[in-house]
Amino acid sequence: MSQSRLMPRLFVIRHGETEWSQNGRHTGRSDIPLTQRGEEQIKKVGERLVGPGLAIDPENLCTVFVSPRQRAHKTYHLLFSHVDNPPHHVLSEEVREWDYGEYEGLRSPEIKKLSPNWSIWKDGCPGGESAEEMEARVDNVISKVREYHKQYKEEGINTRDVLIVAHGHLSRVLIARWMNFPLHLGTHFNVEPGSVAVLGYNHNNLEEPALNALNLYALIH
Repeated sequence: MSQSRLMPRLFVIRHGETEWSQNGRHTGRSDIPLTQRGEEQIKKVGERLVGPGLAIDPENLCTVFVSPRQRAHKTYHLLFSHVDNPPHHVLSEEVREWDYGEYEGLRSPEIKKLSPNWSIWKDGCPGGESAEEMEARVDNVISKVREYHKQYKEEGINTRDVLIVAHGHLSRVLIARWMNFPLHLGTHFNVEPGSVAVLGYNHNNLEEPALNALNLYALIH
């Protein structure tokens, strides 16, 4: 492994605010747009963190995975709206939000009335995705990211970083599984709309995944 190459990173950005995220509604397959505030939120993130020489440098991005839901796709375009050559991106259902099934559009108190002991982290969603299905989907995404990182670090193929533009629960599960934690520990990671997380590695070792930063949006709000 080349010691001269900087360690690769995975940036995970949750889409900006929507009416449903503001109201606490579970938003999975519903295609809800960003609010005006959500758009401004993402523009600020882009101006401060995205661009040549900044934390998210388009020149360092070997690939970008974006959820096909408009709130995520719009977030991607707003992030790079001020960049002359935005990176190529791939719309991927693999990074869509947890499918909430029968709980789509409901707030947590409403779900608790239907199922008082319900926990998405253990029970999943009736008519949607189970916790096991969500874990398998996210683990597959992580496997792909780590292959990009391995190619860069060990073989000098591609460039340093990967970016995912997605959703709240997806991001929390991804953070937990990145660090080889059980999926349900994702409940302890708060991921706000428009926030940026950075996943990487300790000790210059691809076998030691780590969380480098969380909710970077707080630096600019």
